[in-house]
Amino acid sequence: MTLRAGTRAWQIPAVLIAALMLLPIAVAVGSVFTPAGEVWSHIAEFVLPRVVANTVWLTVSVALTTLLLGAAAAWLTATCEFPGRRWLGWALLLPLAMPGYVIAFALTGIFEYGAPLSSYLRESLAVELPRFSAGVASTICLSLTLYPYVYLLARQAFLTQGIRSLEVAQSLGMTRRRGFFRVALPMARPWLAAGVALVCMETLADFGTVKVFNFDTFTTAIYSAWFGLFSLTAALQMSVMLLVLVLVALTLEYRFRGKARYTSAGSAANAPRMQLSGGARIAASGFCLLLFALAFAAPVSQLVFWAWNSLAGEWGARYLEYFRASLLLSLASAGLVTLMAVMLGYSERRAPGVITRWSARVATLGYALPGTVLAVGFFVVVAGAGHALTAMAGWLAPGRGVTITLTGTLLVMLLAYSARFMAVAYGPLGSAFERITPRVDDAARGLGVTGAQLLRRVHLPMLRGGIATAALLVFVDVMKELPITLITRPFGWDTLAVRIFQMTTEGEWQRAAIPALAIVAAGLAPVIWLHRRSHGANGHA
Repeated sequence: MTLRAGTRAWQIPAVLIAALMLLPIAVAVGSVFTPAGEVWSHIAEFVLPRVVANTVWLTVSVALTTLLLGAAAAWLTATCEFPGRRWLGWALLLPLAMPGYVIAFALTGIFEYGAPLSSYLRESLAVELPRFSAGVASTICLSLTLYPYVYLLARQAFLTQGIRSLEVAQSLGMTRRRGFFRVALPMARPWLAAGVALVCMETLADFGTVKVFNFDTFTTAIYSAWFGLFSLTAALQMSVMLLVLVLVALTLEYRFRGKARYTSAGSAANAPRMQLSGGARIAASGFCLLLFALAFAAPVSQLVFWAWNSLAGEWGARYLEYFRASLLLSLASAGLVTLMAVMLGYSERRAPGVITRWSARVATLGYALPGTVLAVGFFVVVAGAGHALTAMAGWLAPGRGVTITLTGTLLVMLLAYSARFMAVAYGPLGSAFERITPRVDDAARGLGVTGAQLLRRVHLPMLRGGIATAALLVFVDVMKELPITLITRPFGWDTLAVRIFQMTTEGEWQRAAIPALAIVAAGLAPVIWLHRRSHGANGHA
């Protein structure tokens, strides 16, 4: 298909946004050819073996645990009938509002040796709670935080099946249990693979949770190489290794899905459910309630308790400053990323073809890249731009000693956020663009509305829902995001997430409760949106 010159110009925004995404990757890959000297020798001998083993072990263990928890909870709430099923169906999504680093220090406060619960069990019942290693504790907390990714997608798959898949299996002589593993579970494989892939990406990108437990992974090692060993080159080279792990995870997910395509006759949300027996009903309710309690109810209760005790001494101008910084940063990022996503979607609509299609794919790769990689990559890019501008200023105005520094501004943060969360904004906006039929464009052109006016006067009013959703999701993700903010923030620019990191690093969990609750409250907004969207799509499931 040949594009007109005016239409071809709309490829430019898509290409520029894709180029923005490729910058930190190119910087990281280019660092491989730069020698890091003795620092890299030290890292290769003493740090790298432990970090590689820890990262791989953590990713695999969290993936398997979330697969088990998410698939089991999804099957029970989608196809079975038991007490509490209705409200547990949406309540099990609430842990999406809990950042991993929040649930980590909250659960630690509940189950630590000197906590009231542990003391009561030890003194009254002579029961000693088990002590977990840093790796196991990180796995538990990340699994409780991330299982909703698997749960949400698997529940959608099981809702489309209902119990019909089991009825087909039973008609072939299989038991219910065998039918679940031979028919229902394989049919849900694409959804399960997609959920596990998201879990793996989030685990590889996690910084705050493993930092709470002092469990060294690539993200903490990159941070230590930069701020502990003061070697940006070593940090970049470890970023390349982390990118390789991300690529391996994505490849495995693609191969696991295979080329199979699964179809359904329609939603089975209102189909009859399996009536569980007395013991099975209690077990199903108990499993879902325990999962909800550990992943959301107990951590929030602990945060509320701590916040109430520290309210008088901690609340004041400082916390207003943290909240103000988080709010301004989240609003600015949401506006910028949503604007870029609108331009990307409109470019793909006005200039369809290989260039815009691949530009859109590249531009939305950022969600699969850890924040530490983007932070380090964009820091180098912006620092290089500052040096280039300084050299240009010296050439234009010799002898004046003009120095241009960009790394101490919000520029690095905003660029890294844009790359990291472009996929989050593009998802709802891309769907919203698809719902605008080509006949609308044809009618507008017939009335003389073309070019940018077509976007401003016709498309934007029709995209309001998608724009609001995209901005909300980006706002909340930036509010929770830790490594990019911690690594690239200007001096004195502390957010709620940074404050939590500082307090938990010092063991001051009680003082971290107020900013943690603020982040959790903000995170509930997209969870409610997801529930309403799922509820509307699947009836009264």
